[in-house]
Amino acid sequence: MADLQDEHHASVVAPGGPGFVGAEDPPAPARVAGSLDRAASLLAVHPVADGYNTLVWTLRQSPHHDIETPDAGVDTDIPRLRAGGVGAQFWSLLTPGEPESPDRVVSDTLEQIDVALALLRRYPDGLSLALTADDMVDARNRGRIASYLGPVPGRAVTDGLGTLRAFHALGVRILAPAGAPWARGELTAFGHEVVREMNRLAMLVDLTGCPPAVARQLTAASKAPVIVSHTAAATLNPHPDNVSDEVLLALRAANGLAMVTFDTARTGDSLHAVADHVDHVRALAGPHGVGLGATFGAEPGNPRPAGLTDPSGYPRLIAELLDRGWTETDLSLLTWGNAQRVLRDAEFTSRAAQHRRNA
Repeated sequence: MADLQDEHHASVVAPGGPGFVGAEDPPAPARVAGSLDRAASLLAVHPVADGYNTLVWTLRQSPHHDIETPDAGVDTDIPRLRAGGVGAQFWSLLTPGEPESPDRVVSDTLEQIDVALALLRRYPDGLSLALTADDMVDARNRGRIASYLGPVPGRAVTDGLGTLRAFHALGVRILAPAGAPWARGELTAFGHEVVREMNRLAMLVDLTGCPPAVARQLTAASKAPVIVSHTAAATLNPHPDNVSDEVLLALRAANGLAMVTFDTARTGDSLHAVADHVDHVRALAGPHGVGLGATFGAEPGNPRPAGLTDPSGYPRLIAELLDRGWTETDLSLLTWGNAQRVLRDAEFTSRAAQHRRNA
């Protein structure tokens, strides 16, 4: 690996100094093509596990979309997922806005689950329901995109844990506490119960949208690693949904995972800006604490950074990171390894909790 990395740097920094292109050095377009080739080769073995896609909501509003063929009306389809090297997808079951009552939140979430399961039934050759970390590997080996259901809104879980268990029975594996009464100003006693039950069920806690203090409390309360399914670095862009350095350091200490979004409002309008956020998250959360959660799945009109307008752009980002000196080992963690590790750790925590209960 080091030899490959040294060879790559030798091709971009010639003896004449920075930017010099000597007789034996390929011109810039050739270097770009070389990085893209390396990115494609890496993604063939370590595909992207994307932490957040809103296609389910889009299809609920426009059920006529056929995602087996590219459609200008939506930015996600199976051909573009495959072109981008996406091997696993977390399908968001959140709905826009703030429903008036807990009952409405539950009914909306059940509708989202129904649409998601119908989507998987409709495209069995492209998508495969995933419930465990092993399912992620199995889907990849069979040429399908592992599909995890979630996050669902924590607001749906109110006075008891029955709703949480029902979501799990339907296949949901991620829940986002943001906005729940038990996780607003602080994590309440009931909130601690929810986290314990999620640990027992091997459901991931998604900190997206949580205030920093609550995010840290949830991280400390969970015995399994937590995730932030789509975010960016608040230090680089003080967007209210971006995570602070303090939260990133807490994630590092807890073996959690922050997944960087491709949202212009949160990252900036270029591929280079997105790569800056990925670099910053890795620097704070560590090589094992950074992932990708692009937030694709929308209809046209949602601004995207140039070069990352749909899932097919993933190889360009990986090529950019290669040019910045990322090793292929660290890139394999970014794309696939870190997401799989968090899922496996959640399952280990679940088995330990059930063993203690049965002892």
